[in-house]
Amino acid sequence: MNIYDFNVKNKNDEQVPLSNYKGKVLLIVNTASKCGLTPQFESLEKLYKEYGNEKFEILGFPCSQFANQEFEAEEEIQNFCKVNYGVTFPVFAKIDVNGKNEHPLYKYLKQKAPGIMGSNIKWNFTKFLINSEGEVVKRYSPTTEPLKLEKDIIELIK
Repeated sequence: MNIYDFNVKNKNDEQVPLSNYKGKVLLIVNTASKCGLTPQFESLEKLYKEYGNEKFEILGFPCSQFANQEFEAEEEIQNFCKVNYGVTFPVFAKIDVNGKNEHPLYKYLKQKAPGIMGSNIKWNFTKFLINSEGEVVKRYSPTTEPLKLEKDIIELIK
């Protein structure tokens, strides 16, 4: 089993198979629009503009489980990301990353790369790096600046 076995919903509530990203290095991030870490969108977009092509993709998953820091409506989330940070990488439909309603993708990611203090996602902007075979390579804390992942991304793209 790998991440290609999962489907996620896009902003239009349509199922998207992650197998669409087969062969690409992925950075999967749970995001929030009203968080102190929200400016990381800028660095994520910079990485995406630099490396996003046939070999690399960033997948954003809005989540409101941490201090209710995400908009309710999908349209608000999408507009906020685009207008305020110029986000062009895919931002999917809002999901839960912990608890009884957690998305199966996040259950899998947490099993493959548990955190230092347990597997639960602790906050917005937890990042998972996936190799081109769909295997979880590394988990990064919410406070890890996305540009610090550049070396790891380049290694996997080569």
